Formats: sequence, structure tokens, C-alpha cells
Amino acid sequence: MQVLRITRPGGPEVLDFEERPAPTPGPSDLLVRVGATAPNRADLLQIRGAYPAPPGAPPDVPGLEYAGEVIATGPLVRRFKVGDRVMGLVGGGAFAEQLITHEREALPMPENLDFAQAASLPEAYLTAFDALVLQGGLRMGESVLIHAVASGVGSAAAQLCRAMGARVFGTGRNAEKLSRASAWGVEKTVLCEASPPRFADAVREATGGRGVDLTLDLVGGDYVPETLRAMAPQGRIMLVGVVAGAQAPVDLNVVLTRRLRITGTVLRSRPPEEKMALAQASERHLLPLFRAGTLTPVVDAVYPMREARDALSRMARNETVGKLVLRWE
Repeated sequence: MQVLRITRPGGPEVLDFEERPAPTPGPSDLLVRVGATAPNRADLLQIRGAYPAPPGAPPDVPGLEYAGEVIATGPLVRRFKVGDRVMGLVGGGAFAEQLITHEREALPMPENLDFAQAASLPEAYLTAFDALVLQGGLRMGESVLIHAVASGVGSAAAQLCRAMGARVFGTGRNAEKLSRASAWGVEKTVLCEASPPRFADAVREATGGRGVDLTLDLVGGDYVPETLRAMAPQGRIMLVGVVAGAQAPVDLNVVLTRRLRITGTVLRSRPPEEKMALAQASERHLLPLFRAGTLTPVVDAVYPMREARDALSRMARNETVGKLVLRWE
């Protein structure tokens, strides 16, 4: 099988194709022929040598999500059979024609989605669902602030909030991208061109001075102190990304007086049991919304796998709205 591997630390240009033996599924594993995958910023970090793959994942083959067809199963598999269309998250190795995944970490593809749409779904929507609902405790009627709302996770989170009856506000650094956000249910957007960013006053004004109940922070860095100012009493901040930096000055008086909670979360490094639990919860609560058309993957563009370097370069330049997809031909 073909894999797209990291030949040395660097940019997308260091990726190259290589022929490798097909993997063999374990007793409870699926062997999946990958129809499509979607690159993520974690892949860019791994390619640069700044984000090693977790134990058990191929160290030199990026890729965290996939959609494809089951072509073999281990002897203990009961949930899926050969020919089933599946999708899901893996610790790495999705930039390959075939991959191995545990049957309880795989999700059945909604019948109304193709491989490209399905491949854009797992990382964005499972991340948003886990952070907002399972950990953040999102409730109907609450107000939510989403940083980088035009990103893959951001657009997924906005749709999820809309489906749950929450008010949604979003930030971003590109006016053209933010203009798309109303289609996902975003009530108000704030363009953050200055450094440090300024959005708290606009958010508080839009919420009648109260602030938001929940923030999904995909940015970190100098967004954090301003986010604290935008929160309502007893508000919750879910920190998912630190693309703006891993250090931030925090006014602890604001945290104390408003009784705020700040929770950090990642998916890739979690133990298999937690990933399986998330997959099962997503199958029960998320997939019916895709089948009904309530949630729709936001796909910016689909590239053939041979153009993966171009796709990753475009992602690195922040030129996308939603997700990019790589499709095997």
C-alpha cells in the first residue's frame, strides 16, 4: 500500500510517498481501505517535528481522521463486517491507503455522506461535541463564544450550538471568512485584527452586559485574558488549541470574582478507553443529526492525495474555511 510519510522535519515539502506492506488487524480490529482523510494543524506540527505521534501510531505517517471501507476484520469483531463504510479518529497513520483501528473506535458512515464529507467530520465534530457538551456541559439557551469560528472545529461547534438552541458568537482574523459564519448559526462575529485582540466589550454588549456562559477557545495565547473579561458569572472556558501561543497573562481576580472554570482538553493522547467512550457517545447523539441534515460538514476543498503538499501549504497559510480533504484515487 502507499503511504505519505515524513522524510525529515520541515514543511509540507518533506512529505513523500512510499510503498509499505498492508497492516494486519488484531482480534478486535478493522482493516480499512481509506477513501479520504482530512489534514489538521496537528499534522503540520508533527511534520515539523513538534508533535510526536502517540505510542502505537506510525511515527512518520501523519493523519488523524479517515473515511473508508472495511476490507478485513479480526476474529472477535462483531460491530462491523467487510464492505461496511466507516469513519473515525486514529492516533496517526491516516495518510495511507489502509489503516488499522479498533472496532469500538470506528463509527458507521451516515448513508447520506460520501467519503470526502465523512472524512472531514470526525476531528472537528467529535472535538466540538466532547468539549462543548460532554465536558463543557452546554445547555439549551446558553450563550457560547467560539474563537476561530471559521476553522474546521469552529464551524462544527457553531452548528452544534445552533442544533442545541444556544446563542453563538464568534471571533476571527479574516472578514471574508467571518461573513460565512451566519450560515452556521453565528449571531454576531468580531473581527480581531489588533494585537492583543479586543472582543470582550462587543460580546458583553451583545449579551446585555452579562457575558457568555461558555467559550470554546481554539487559539489560546493573548486571547485568554480578553476571554476572561467576556465571561458571565460561573462561566466555563474550554481550551482546545494554543495556535496563538502557550503562554498568557491571567488576572486571577477575574477568575475568582466571576467564579470561572478553565478546562484544557486534547483528544489524540487519551487512552483507548476514553476514545471508545467518545465514539459511542458520538454515534448515539451526533450521527442522527447528520442523517437528518441538521449538521453538515463544512468542506473548503477536496484534493487528490498526490496534491497533499499543496493542501497542507494552503492550511499553513490560513486560507481555508472549514476543512480540507485529501482523497485517494
